[in-house]
Amino acid sequence: MLFAWLFISLCVSASAQEYHTIKGIVVDANTSAPIAGVNIIGKYLYAISADNGEFVIKNVTAGKHRFEITHIGYGHEHFTVEIGQNDVKGLTIRLKESITNLDGVELLGKTEKRKAQELSTITVGVDEEFLNKNRENSLMQTLKKIPGVSTITIGSGQSKPVIRGLGFNRVSVVQNGIKHEAQQWGNDHGLEIDQYGIESIQIVKGPASLVYGSDAIAGVVDIQPSKVPLPNSFSGEVNLLGETNNDLIGISTGVQGRKQHWFYRGRLTYRDYADYKVPTDRINYENYIFELHENNLRNTAGEEINASFSFGFISEKVKSETFFSNVNAKNGFFANAHGLEVRSSSIDYDRSNRDVDLPYHRVNHFKVTNNTTLYLDQHILELDFGYQNNQRDENSEPVPHGYMPTPSNSRERIFTKNTYSLNLKDTFSPNDKHNVVLGINTELQNNNIGGWGFLIPAYNRYSAGVFVYDHFKINENFHLQGGLRYDAGLMETKAHFDWFQTPIKNPDGSTSYMYLQRSQGKSLEFGNLSGSFGLSYIHQNTTFKANLGKSFRMPLANELASDGVNYHMYRYERGNMNLDPEQSYQLDIDIDHSTSKFNIGISPFVNFFENFIYLNPTPNYYETLQIYEYTQSKVFRFGGEARAGINVTPMLRLNASAEYVYSRQTSGPKKDFTIPFSPPLSGLFSASYQFKDIAFMQSPQVTADFRVTAAQNDIVPPEEVTDGYQALNLSANTKIQLFGKGKPAQLRIKLNNVFNTEYYDHTSFYRLIDVPEPGRNFSISMTVPF
Repeated sequence: MLFAWLFISLCVSASAQEYHTIKGIVVDANTSAPIAGVNIIGKYLYAISADNGEFVIKNVTAGKHRFEITHIGYGHEHFTVEIGQNDVKGLTIRLKESITNLDGVELLGKTEKRKAQELSTITVGVDEEFLNKNRENSLMQTLKKIPGVSTITIGSGQSKPVIRGLGFNRVSVVQNGIKHEAQQWGNDHGLEIDQYGIESIQIVKGPASLVYGSDAIAGVVDIQPSKVPLPNSFSGEVNLLGETNNDLIGISTGVQGRKQHWFYRGRLTYRDYADYKVPTDRINYENYIFELHENNLRNTAGEEINASFSFGFISEKVKSETFFSNVNAKNGFFANAHGLEVRSSSIDYDRSNRDVDLPYHRVNHFKVTNNTTLYLDQHILELDFGYQNNQRDENSEPVPHGYMPTPSNSRERIFTKNTYSLNLKDTFSPNDKHNVVLGINTELQNNNIGGWGFLIPAYNRYSAGVFVYDHFKINENFHLQGGLRYDAGLMETKAHFDWFQTPIKNPDGSTSYMYLQRSQGKSLEFGNLSGSFGLSYIHQNTTFKANLGKSFRMPLANELASDGVNYHMYRYERGNMNLDPEQSYQLDIDIDHSTSKFNIGISPFVNFFENFIYLNPTPNYYETLQIYEYTQSKVFRFGGEARAGINVTPMLRLNASAEYVYSRQTSGPKKDFTIPFSPPLSGLFSASYQFKDIAFMQSPQVTADFRVTAAQNDIVPPEEVTDGYQALNLSANTKIQLFGKGKPAQLRIKLNNVFNTEYYDHTSFYRLIDVPEPGRNFSISMTVPF
């Protein structure tokens, strides 16, 4: 009720004020030529400069207003202007590459590059242009070009992020301020996120638990909210996509609009794809040859239907937006990736390359979030609410195992997870030297299970954390950041018994039939203190950063209480209730030198885990399956990324990057071995050439990417060595004017794996069963705005 009263009061107060107008012109600082299409964006005010550079901002209340100015090819600027009793006219804004003086205004803001330089954390900003040019079958595959970021891929439509060799729940994925919660602990469980409509992503490489909580021990993929539409506007786009490798067809349509204070967005996405092709006609796994029909990896087809809608309100003091989204996907699994004996199965996997047979999964992820920001004098209050429901059905052929009779249906495992999230953050500046952030994060998870195959128990998980963070500006070029956080958590696992009876031999020689207990009802409490301290120093074109952080991660239900057969991995998995939370210490350094002609940088890190959690194979067997048990060990890691780029000519740019991770267990049963899914040394070389307009094509650009990956000989049993490989990808994009003088359409053409190279990605799920990466793929996509 208090927030509702405050909301109404602020709206009434804002509407009762007198409105004014700001008029001005935007020109080039060097030539004084007018600049068209410049975005002038305030907290609740917007304008775009016309062909003559002029702009008009209406309905401006008295007081001080802060604006953001953005335009391709110019610096990203902020300025403030104070409105008295009269309108402001004749304002001249001069844009150039660096920070500039604007006539008649006081420049308070900085370019996005400058703001990133002042942070000690190692962050990479991903904009909409990068996402559009590099779009792959899933969002995480799209981000693979970023040094230090790789993926665990599961077929053609699913993947999860890996940052510097760490993945699963060690990387936190955040969307609109709320941490995405699904069944990401599983090797074959992807992330249910629609990659269309995303404008900006921040990737944090290194410990980020201070602000994001427990699961950000290795890094964060932060999908940020889109910008608010302009007042009295309506726009939209249609995205079309087709691919040859898996005969994919896809369409995504988004619209957005706004009156004065209220705005909305909506999007629908549909994708349908067939089995994808690999550059081999047979697969040899466990000495059994699997023949592939026309190179199709059978039963890897699928479809996705995604929908989202949001509505919001913005005024001088309040900004609030509520999001609704639903992601629904059905994906087949290559049969032998799910423990199914194809040679004894009656399913005809080669009947069609578009149908989905057993085994397959169906996932539905429903999400509701609200982000509200209150601007209260010196304080900015940010409040995030979130509710998520993740329904996952895993279906496989009903085959009896051990004493289990033949199941009556194909629903092997069912997971129903509900997550409730609340974040509160207060940002304020007591003086011009400090920027302080106080925050609280809370989360409640309820995970229920079903089906005839048990692996992890049902559970409840509670977590809460409080943190304080300060950005201290010693001078314009020397900044310190530091903070502390305390987290507390409770894990409640629920008891579970087999649905069938197992014969047990008694001491007197008789036999009893019992429903074996697979998990116990237990409550485990966790608590931990974490923090970070860092600095950034800017000397002309060179930026130096250093950040030392301590993070922790609560054990998951599968690590604590799993007790069953994982047919995806051909093994019996057993949890360990005595596991401690993972604790990690990491030092990150970043040195970057950038000019208008070239850039070069390195980002090394050193990392130590006191008690890294992993699944260790034992000499014991359950029936014919080897038993794996979760255990902990000390782990030492180091590595980093290097990058360089140069503008050879105004039209030609060359880029190169390399990434490397070294991991070594220093204690435990696998002492002196690495850790699972450790990516090998890899380099990416690219060349881009920007042409002048050609016929109907505006600013066409062609790009060649050549990835060189070394062999991964440093493995932990039962992993196998992965050979090195080289792969070439080509792409071209251009703008095309389709409808008069409106926004041009964007056409993109890509050819991945040009030479149809047979290679294996060491972080791929299918690599474990000797399935190579997809073969040659030609794709064409177009974005048509309206």
